[in-house]
Amino acid sequence: MGDFETNSVIKNAWNSWSDKWYDKYGTADRIGRIMNNPETAFHQTTFSLISKYYPDLKGKKVCVPASGDNHAVFAFCLMGAQVTSVDLSERQLENAARIAREIGLHIEFVCEDCMRFDKIKRNEYDLVYTSNGVHTWISDLPSMYRNFHGVLKDEGLYVMYDVHPFMRPFEENTETIAIRKPYDATGPFTELSTYHWRMEDIMNALADSGFCLQMIKESYAEYDTFWHETSGTREGKLDRLYDWKQTPLMALPQWLSLCARKRAEG
Repeated sequence: MGDFETNSVIKNAWNSWSDKWYDKYGTADRIGRIMNNPETAFHQTTFSLISKYYPDLKGKKVCVPASGDNHAVFAFCLMGAQVTSVDLSERQLENAARIAREIGLHIEFVCEDCMRFDKIKRNEYDLVYTSNGVHTWISDLPSMYRNFHGVLKDEGLYVMYDVHPFMRPFEENTETIAIRKPYDATGPFTELSTYHWRMEDIMNALADSGFCLQMIKESYAEYDTFWHETSGTREGKLDRLYDWKQTPLMALPQWLSLCARKRAEG
């Protein structure tokens, strides 16, 4: 299956999933929490990276590709940024635009593929941000990163937050460590052609695209993050879940955050 065909399948899948997705992630409670405290849309380690380089986002131009639930988009806008939300799925953008209207946020929504970016202005943005889950849908990392590099102003930043590649080989098993695939088996997986990129794939693609790495952070399991939501763990078991001696996978880094800069030419 070619890239165009694959992307059409992914687009159609997300268009069909979107309403249920927003029923879960676009609730009044979730959006209300972001409105009351925009920082809650980010992992605290990732937000510390953003704040280190942009302590004040007012007036900054921010692009959020593969914007998904648009929590980061709403948060950036609430913090005063001029935000462009980009996604392959029209329905995802329609649901996000509806919420934006309801809460009075002015956001630009653009339906576009991260690996094309033909509709996004070049040399325009101070910050490009991608959140958890983006990279698994990307078949061509260098193309995506070159696009991010191209739309950033000189000295602009790319910040990413995603599942740490070291987690990808393991089953989601809270009792013991169980391997489901080799680390270097990157995909494509399933009929939707998803990918599990390695650290070297990410770092080499960033370097080849012209980015200069500023900082990288590896985060471990914390309360109210990945394991709590995916394992279905109920109250009363959280202490055991987040204790690496009882849940071995908690000894591994769970999240990867990084910041890279577009250097000015000359």
